[in-house]
Amino acid sequence: MVLGNHSTITEFILLGLSADPHIQVMFFVLFLWIYLLTLIGNLMMMTVIRMESHLHSPMYFFLSHLSFLDLCLTSVIVPKMLENLLSEKKSISVEGCLAQAFFVFSIAGTEAFVLSAMAYDRYTAICQPLLYGQLMNKQLCGGLVWLSWGLGFLDALINTLMTLNLDLCGAHVMPHFSCELPSLFSLSCSDISINFSVLGFSTIVHAFGTLLLVFFSYARIVSTILNISSTTRRSKAFSTCSSHLTTVSFFYGSAILRYLMPTLSSPLELIFSLQYNVVTPLVNPLVYSLKNKEVKEALKRMWQKGLQHFRQQRTGRG
Repeated sequence: MVLGNHSTITEFILLGLSADPHIQVMFFVLFLWIYLLTLIGNLMMMTVIRMESHLHSPMYFFLSHLSFLDLCLTSVIVPKMLENLLSEKKSISVEGCLAQAFFVFSIAGTEAFVLSAMAYDRYTAICQPLLYGQLMNKQLCGGLVWLSWGLGFLDALINTLMTLNLDLCGAHVMPHFSCELPSLFSLSCSDISINFSVLGFSTIVHAFGTLLLVFFSYARIVSTILNISSTTRRSKAFSTCSSHLTTVSFFYGSAILRYLMPTLSSPLELIFSLQYNVVTPLVNPLVYSLKNKEVKEALKRMWQKGLQHFRQQRTGRG
Protein backbone atom coordinates (compact mmCIF):
# COMPACT_ATOMS: atom_id res chain seq x y z
CA MET A 1 0.00 0.00 0.00
CA VAL A 2 1.42 3.38 -1.02
CA LEU A 3 0.25 6.95 -1.05
CA GLY A 4 -0.04 8.53 -4.47
CA ASN A 5 2.80 7.86 -6.91
CA HIS A 6 5.59 7.77 -4.36
CA SER A 7 6.09 4.02 -4.09
CA THR A 8 9.56 4.47 -2.58
CA ILE A 9 8.08 5.72 0.71
CA THR A 10 7.68 2.70 2.95
CA GLU A 11 7.66 4.36 6.39
CA PHE A 12 7.20 7.61 8.25
CA ILE A 13 9.33 9.08 11.01
CA LEU A 14 7.41 10.25 14.08
CA LEU A 15 9.32 12.98 15.88
CA GLY A 16 7.22 12.51 18.98
CA LEU A 17 7.04 14.83 21.97
CA SER A 18 10.72 15.60 22.54
CA ALA A 19 14.18 14.94 21.08
CA ASP A 20 15.87 14.96 24.50
CA PRO A 21 16.66 11.35 25.58
CA HIS A 22 16.19 12.14 29.28
CA ILE A 23 12.79 13.73 28.66
CA GLN A 24 11.84 10.78 26.46
CA VAL A 25 12.53 8.39 29.35
CA MET A 26 10.39 10.55 31.64
CA PHE A 27 7.58 10.55 29.06
CA PHE A 28 7.88 6.77 28.71
CA VAL A 29 7.42 6.22 32.45
CA LEU A 30 4.56 8.75 32.60
CA PHE A 31 2.60 7.36 29.65
CA LEU A 32 3.25 3.76 30.67
CA TRP A 33 1.63 4.48 34.03
CA ILE A 34 -1.24 6.34 32.35
CA TYR A 35 -1.78 3.44 29.95
CA LEU A 36 -1.75 0.82 32.72
CA LEU A 37 -4.15 2.87 34.84
CA THR A 38 -6.40 3.36 31.81
CA LEU A 39 -6.48 -0.39 31.17
CA ILE A 40 -7.21 -1.18 34.81
CA GLY A 41 -9.87 1.54 35.18
CA ASN A 42 -11.82 0.69 32.05
CA LEU A 43 -11.55 -3.09 32.49
CA MET A 44 -12.75 -2.70 36.06
CA MET A 45 -15.68 -0.56 34.90
CA MET A 46 -16.68 -3.14 32.28
CA THR A 47 -16.32 -6.00 34.78
CA VAL A 48 -18.36 -4.42 37.56
CA ILE A 49 -21.17 -3.49 35.13
CA ARG A 50 -21.26 -7.07 33.86
CA MET A 51 -21.15 -8.68 37.31
CA GLU A 52 -23.59 -6.44 39.17
CA SER A 53 -27.17 -7.22 38.11
CA HIS A 54 -28.57 -3.92 39.35
CA LEU A 55 -26.26 -2.13 36.88
CA HIS A 56 -27.87 -3.92 33.93
CA SER A 57 -29.68 -0.80 32.76
CA PRO A 58 -29.40 1.26 29.53
CA MET A 59 -27.20 3.92 31.16
CA TYR A 60 -24.58 1.39 32.27
CA PHE A 61 -24.93 -0.56 29.00
CA PHE A 62 -23.75 2.55 27.14
CA LEU A 63 -21.11 3.20 29.80
CA SER A 64 -19.61 -0.27 29.33
CA HIS A 65 -19.36 0.38 25.59
CA LEU A 66 -17.77 3.76 26.30
CA SER A 67 -15.14 2.01 28.43
CA PHE A 68 -14.49 -0.51 25.65
CA LEU A 69 -14.08 2.31 23.11
CA ASP A 70 -11.65 4.11 25.43
CA LEU A 71 -9.63 0.90 25.75
CA CYS A 72 -9.48 0.55 21.97
CA LEU A 73 -8.64 4.21 21.36
CA THR A 74 -5.74 4.39 23.78
CA SER A 75 -4.43 0.97 22.69
CA VAL A 76 -4.20 2.13 19.07
CA ILE A 77 -1.97 5.05 20.05
CA VAL A 78 -0.03 4.48 23.27
CA PRO A 79 1.84 1.15 22.67
CA LYS A 80 3.47 2.48 19.46
CA MET A 81 4.21 5.79 21.18
CA LEU A 82 5.92 3.96 24.06
CA GLU A 83 7.97 1.89 21.60
CA ASN A 84 9.17 5.00 19.75
CA LEU A 85 10.06 6.81 22.97
CA LEU A 86 12.74 4.18 23.67
CA SER A 87 13.91 3.49 20.11
CA GLU A 88 16.44 5.46 18.10
CA LYS A 89 14.54 5.16 14.83
CA LYS A 90 11.05 6.41 15.58
CA SER A 91 9.34 4.98 12.54
CA ILE A 92 6.03 3.50 11.50
CA SER A 93 5.26 1.72 8.23
CA VAL A 94 2.93 3.29 5.68
CA GLU A 95 0.43 0.48 6.23
CA GLY A 96 0.72 0.86 10.00
CA CYS A 97 0.27 4.61 9.74
CA LEU A 98 -2.88 4.34 7.63
CA ALA A 99 -4.28 1.64 9.90
CA GLN A 100 -3.62 3.78 12.98
CA ALA A 101 -5.22 6.84 11.36
CA PHE A 102 -8.26 4.80 10.33
CA PHE A 103 -8.86 3.26 13.75
CA VAL A 104 -8.35 6.53 15.64
CA PHE A 105 -10.86 8.29 13.40
CA SER A 106 -13.40 5.45 13.47
CA ILE A 107 -13.23 4.81 17.22
CA ALA A 108 -13.40 8.52 18.05
CA GLY A 109 -16.37 8.86 15.70
CA THR A 110 -18.12 5.90 17.29
CA GLU A 111 -17.51 7.38 20.74
CA ALA A 112 -19.16 10.63 19.66
CA PHE A 113 -22.32 8.71 18.70
CA VAL A 114 -22.29 6.69 21.92
CA LEU A 115 -22.00 9.89 23.97
CA SER A 116 -25.04 11.33 22.17
CA ALA A 117 -26.95 8.07 22.80
CA MET A 118 -26.08 8.41 26.50
CA ALA A 119 -27.49 11.96 26.45
CA TYR A 120 -30.74 10.66 24.93
CA ASP A 121 -30.88 7.99 27.62
CA ARG A 122 -30.59 10.64 30.36
CA TYR A 123 -33.25 12.76 28.61
CA THR A 124 -35.67 9.82 28.52
CA ALA A 125 -34.98 8.88 32.16
CA ILE A 126 -35.54 12.39 33.51
CA CYS A 127 -38.09 13.89 31.11
CA GLN A 128 -40.16 10.76 30.41
CA PRO A 129 -39.62 8.51 33.44
CA LEU A 130 -42.93 6.64 33.08
CA LEU A 131 -42.06 5.57 29.53
CA TYR A 132 -38.35 4.98 30.19
CA GLY A 133 -38.52 1.18 30.36
CA GLN A 134 -40.65 1.02 27.23
CA LEU A 135 -38.59 3.48 25.18
CA MET A 136 -35.07 2.39 26.21
CA ASN A 137 -35.49 -1.31 25.55
CA LYS A 138 -32.70 -3.74 24.68
CA GLN A 139 -33.45 -3.62 20.97
CA LEU A 140 -33.14 0.18 20.82
CA CYS A 141 -29.97 0.28 22.94
CA GLY A 142 -28.33 -2.45 20.87
CA GLY A 143 -29.41 -0.76 17.65
CA LEU A 144 -27.96 2.59 18.74
CA VAL A 145 -24.60 0.97 19.53
CA TRP A 146 -24.45 -0.90 16.21
CA LEU A 147 -25.45 2.28 14.37
CA SER A 148 -22.68 4.17 16.19
CA TRP A 149 -20.06 1.62 15.11
CA GLY A 150 -21.36 1.51 11.53
CA LEU A 151 -21.41 5.28 11.00
CA GLY A 152 -18.04 5.72 12.74
CA PHE A 153 -16.34 3.14 10.50
CA LEU A 154 -18.05 4.40 7.32
CA ASP A 155 -16.92 7.97 7.97
CA ALA A 156 -13.35 6.82 8.67
CA LEU A 157 -13.30 4.59 5.58
CA ILE A 158 -14.32 7.44 3.26
CA ASN A 159 -11.68 9.82 4.62
CA THR A 160 -8.93 7.17 4.70
CA LEU A 161 -9.57 6.03 1.10
CA MET A 162 -9.35 9.65 -0.05
CA THR A 163 -5.99 9.97 1.73
CA LEU A 164 -4.60 7.18 -0.49
CA ASN A 165 -4.73 9.55 -3.46
CA LEU A 166 -2.37 12.08 -1.89
CA ASP A 167 1.02 12.66 -3.52
CA LEU A 168 3.71 13.01 -0.88
CA CYS A 169 6.76 15.21 -1.25
CA GLY A 170 10.22 13.97 -0.37
CA ALA A 171 9.79 14.54 3.36
CA HIS A 172 8.26 11.71 5.34
CA VAL A 173 8.74 13.18 8.81
CA MET A 174 5.76 13.95 11.06
CA PRO A 175 6.10 16.38 13.97
CA HIS A 176 3.77 14.14 15.92
CA PHE A 177 3.69 11.05 18.16
CA SER A 178 1.02 9.20 16.13
CA CYS A 179 -0.56 8.97 12.69
CA GLU A 180 -3.82 10.78 12.21
CA LEU A 181 -5.45 11.90 8.99
CA PRO A 182 -4.65 15.61 9.52
CA SER A 183 -0.96 14.74 10.03
CA LEU A 184 -0.78 13.17 6.55
CA PHE A 185 -2.14 16.33 4.93
CA SER A 186 0.91 18.34 5.95
CA LEU A 187 3.18 15.90 4.05
CA SER A 188 1.32 16.26 0.75
CA CYS A 189 2.61 18.33 -2.16
CA SER A 190 -0.66 17.86 -4.05
CA ASP A 191 -3.89 19.80 -3.65
CA ILE A 192 -5.50 18.82 -0.33
CA SER A 193 -8.50 21.14 -0.63
CA ILE A 194 -10.89 18.25 -1.40
CA ASN A 195 -9.48 16.13 1.44
CA PHE A 196 -9.66 19.08 3.79
CA SER A 197 -13.24 19.86 2.72
CA VAL A 198 -14.38 16.25 3.18
CA LEU A 199 -12.66 16.01 6.57
CA GLY A 200 -14.12 19.35 7.62
CA PHE A 201 -17.59 18.31 6.46
CA SER A 202 -17.25 14.99 8.33
CA THR A 203 -16.16 16.81 11.47
CA ILE A 204 -19.00 19.32 11.28
CA VAL A 205 -21.74 16.79 10.47
CA HIS A 206 -20.40 13.98 12.66
CA ALA A 207 -19.07 15.86 15.67
CA PHE A 208 -21.30 18.92 15.72
CA GLY A 209 -24.31 16.82 14.72
CA THR A 210 -23.91 14.51 17.71
CA LEU A 211 -23.01 17.48 19.94
CA LEU A 212 -26.23 19.18 18.86
CA LEU A 213 -28.17 16.09 19.97
CA VAL A 214 -26.41 16.29 23.34
CA PHE A 215 -27.22 20.02 23.61
CA PHE A 216 -30.94 19.60 22.86
CA SER A 217 -31.19 16.64 25.24
CA TYR A 218 -29.68 18.63 28.09
CA ALA A 219 -31.71 21.72 27.30
CA ARG A 220 -34.84 19.64 27.90
CA ILE A 221 -33.24 17.96 30.93
CA VAL A 222 -32.35 21.29 32.59
CA SER A 223 -35.83 22.63 31.91
CA THR A 224 -37.39 19.55 33.50
CA ILE A 225 -35.07 19.55 36.51
CA LEU A 226 -35.75 23.22 37.27
CA ASN A 227 -39.47 22.40 37.49
CA ILE A 228 -38.87 19.70 40.13
CA SER A 229 -40.00 21.02 43.50
CA SER A 230 -38.03 18.59 45.65
CA THR A 231 -34.44 19.74 46.27
CA THR A 232 -33.31 16.15 46.88
CA ARG A 233 -34.78 14.87 43.63
CA ARG A 234 -33.36 17.85 41.75
CA SER A 235 -29.88 17.24 43.19
CA LYS A 236 -30.06 13.53 42.32
CA ALA A 237 -31.11 14.32 38.73
CA PHE A 238 -28.23 16.76 38.31
CA SER A 239 -25.72 14.26 39.75
CA THR A 240 -26.70 11.56 37.22
CA CYS A 241 -25.90 13.98 34.39
CA SER A 242 -22.73 15.62 35.70
CA SER A 243 -20.45 12.67 34.91
CA HIS A 244 -21.65 12.50 31.33
CA LEU A 245 -21.29 16.25 30.84
CA THR A 246 -17.71 16.10 32.13
CA THR A 247 -16.88 13.32 29.65
CA VAL A 248 -18.53 15.22 26.77
CA SER A 249 -16.55 18.37 27.58
CA PHE A 250 -13.20 16.55 27.69
CA PHE A 251 -13.77 14.58 24.52
CA TYR A 252 -15.51 16.99 22.17
CA GLY A 253 -13.43 20.05 23.06
CA SER A 254 -10.08 18.55 22.05
CA ALA A 255 -11.24 16.25 19.22
CA ILE A 256 -13.14 18.94 17.28
CA LEU A 257 -10.29 21.44 17.55
CA ARG A 258 -7.78 18.80 16.42
CA TYR A 259 -9.67 17.86 13.26
CA LEU A 260 -10.63 21.40 12.30
CA MET A 261 -6.96 22.45 12.27
CA PRO A 262 -5.37 19.73 10.14
CA THR A 263 -2.26 21.62 9.01
CA LEU A 264 -1.39 23.05 12.40
CA SER A 265 2.15 22.09 13.48
CA SER A 266 2.32 23.46 16.99
CA PRO A 267 2.27 22.25 20.61
CA LEU A 268 -1.51 22.81 20.60
CA GLU A 269 -1.94 20.02 18.06
CA LEU A 270 -0.06 17.61 20.33
CA ILE A 271 -2.00 18.75 23.39
CA PHE A 272 -5.38 18.23 21.70
CA SER A 273 -4.35 14.76 20.49
CA LEU A 274 -3.01 13.77 23.89
CA GLN A 275 -6.18 14.94 25.59
CA TYR A 276 -8.68 12.84 23.64
CA ASN A 277 -6.37 9.90 22.81
CA VAL A 278 -4.60 9.46 26.16
CA VAL A 279 -6.06 11.60 28.94
CA THR A 280 -9.81 11.23 28.29
CA PRO A 281 -9.74 7.37 28.32
CA LEU A 282 -8.05 7.61 31.73
CA VAL A 283 -10.39 10.27 33.12
CA ASN A 284 -13.71 8.68 32.05
CA PRO A 285 -13.68 5.68 34.44
CA LEU A 286 -12.42 7.93 37.26
CA VAL A 287 -15.24 10.42 36.69
CA TYR A 288 -17.94 7.74 36.62
CA SER A 289 -16.54 5.80 39.59
CA LEU A 290 -15.96 8.84 41.80
CA LYS A 291 -19.20 10.71 41.00
CA ASN A 292 -21.59 7.77 40.73
CA LYS A 293 -22.80 6.31 44.03
CA GLU A 294 -24.06 3.06 42.49
CA VAL A 295 -20.74 2.40 40.75
CA LYS A 296 -18.77 3.17 43.91
CA GLU A 297 -20.87 0.77 45.96
CA ALA A 298 -20.61 -1.94 43.27
CA LEU A 299 -16.82 -1.51 43.11
CA LYS A 300 -16.65 -1.77 46.90
CA ARG A 301 -18.68 -5.00 46.89
CA MET A 302 -16.57 -6.47 44.10
CA TRP A 303 -13.38 -5.57 45.98
CA GLN A 304 -14.69 -7.13 49.19
CA LYS A 305 -15.70 -10.32 47.34
CA GLY A 306 -12.26 -10.50 45.78
CA LEU A 307 -10.54 -10.13 49.16
CA GLN A 308 -12.84 -12.71 50.73
CA HIS A 309 -12.12 -15.19 47.92
CA PHE A 310 -8.37 -14.57 48.27
CA ARG A 311 -8.49 -15.16 52.04
CA GLN A 312 -10.50 -18.37 51.59
CA GLN A 313 -7.92 -19.67 49.13
CA ARG A 314 -5.07 -18.87 51.50
CA THR A 315 -6.94 -20.51 54.40
CA GLY A 316 -7.61 -23.61 52.29
CA ARG A 317 -3.94 -23.90 51.36
CA GLY A 318 -2.91 -23.43 55.00
